[in-house]
Amino acid sequence: MDAAGLLACYERMAVIRRTEKAAHDLFLQGLVKGTTHLAAGQEAIAVGASAALRPDDYVFATYRGHHHALARGATPEECLAELMSRATGLCKAKGGSMHLTKAATGMLGSYAIVGSHLPMAVGAAWSARLRGTDQLAVAFFGDGATNIGAFHESLNLAAVWKLPVLFVCENNLYMEYTPIADVTAVARPAADRAPAHGIPGEVVDGNDVMAVEEAVARLARRARAGDGPAVLEAETYRHFGHSRADPAAYRPAEEVERWLKHDPLDLARGRLAELGAGAETVAEADERARALVERAVEAAKAGPPPDPREALTDVWADGGAAWRT
Repeated sequence: MDAAGLLACYERMAVIRRTEKAAHDLFLQGLVKGTTHLAAGQEAIAVGASAALRPDDYVFATYRGHHHALARGATPEECLAELMSRATGLCKAKGGSMHLTKAATGMLGSYAIVGSHLPMAVGAAWSARLRGTDQLAVAFFGDGATNIGAFHESLNLAAVWKLPVLFVCENNLYMEYTPIADVTAVARPAADRAPAHGIPGEVVDGNDVMAVEEAVARLARRARAGDGPAVLEAETYRHFGHSRADPAAYRPAEEVERWLKHDPLDLARGRLAELGAGAETVAEADERARALVERAVEAAKAGPPPDPREALTDVWADGGAAWRT
């Protein structure tokens, strides 16, 4: 990745960070109902992976999926309007924070049931195989999902059929409130289990956008060439609690401090300096991100409420609601 590519990734991460900060502030103002699961601190995984993927590839994410939706082409306005239950939202106010979806850009949904999307990604990869394309399916999931059956079932079937699918674990050390290390027999819950299914497992610094891009690009080439699936475990850390209801008091202060010093945006700024990008160039990217999100907040606030008559539309692929067999 050259300086221009890294600058573009940095600006996208800055947009995501500011969009999530806006979501946090809007929640405190009572404009975002329900809960949210912020991905602040994990932006490099979504942005780095997306930089390595093609526009027609498929992405599946968890309920902590704001960063993936934004990385795959959703706008801050669309996402914030969805969180505020506006008709202009990404899913027309039907999905909310945990179900951001933009199929037109390959973002095939965020899923609240832990691990439920892993078999879906396998199915999308099988679809690509049947249709004779070289599209790739990528399933992003948390470390907690590695301890459920769907993880192992998906890896096994993908390996048996050598499907073009990548399994990317966003290991932020905690499965909700429980440290993953306390309930898992292996040190790396995703990568260490991949060999049991006959597929490679790798570990990457999930806060280094360049490292993530390189790893995903390499594994994507392998999958498109017919060599089958792979597991990539991206080590990262969420800046906030599991959800808005969680103050995260269970995390040791020294651990939090250590990870906050390993912030994805700070790392990218350091890499940009090494590649010769001046401070003014980075500051301009920050300013563009700030202005974009500020405009998005105001536009989302001004969006109309959803029309109740559309509550049952978009149930089927034709946009309708009528039951059929």
